[in-house]
Amino acid sequence: MIAAMVLFALLALPAFARQDAEQQRIAYLIDSVATLQGATFIRNGTGYDATQAADHMRLKLRFAGSRVKTAEDFITYCATGSSMSGIKYTIRFQDGRVVDSAAFLLSKLADYAKVHDGQAPNPPVH
Repeated sequence: MIAAMVLFALLALPAFARQDAEQQRIAYLIDSVATLQGATFIRNGTGYDATQAADHMRLKLRFAGSRVKTAEDFITYCATGSSMSGIKYTIRFQDGRVVDSAAFLLSKLADYAKVHDGQAPNPPVH
């Protein structure tokens, strides 16, 4: 009985580690949004600051529940566009450039992977 419990625990560890790694990747993406200086997040035609945008993504993450298993799921379900109107979220940077939030977050996710693989990240998109 004890041996079976130990074996189960050892087999479950990789799954827990993957979940934790995905939670860290998602937290990194939200933090990347929250710390953008001077950016305006456009959601359904209305501009929001970085803190409000990050708070909205956290709220959508809570509502998404078990549908979000990976950082890519987070981008798809919580950070790409409005589930009500279908309108894509965009980010307007201080210099006037506008990018889809999905493109920005995918770029940040690539930076995260490079850092965790021991490579230098790309220059920031903003």
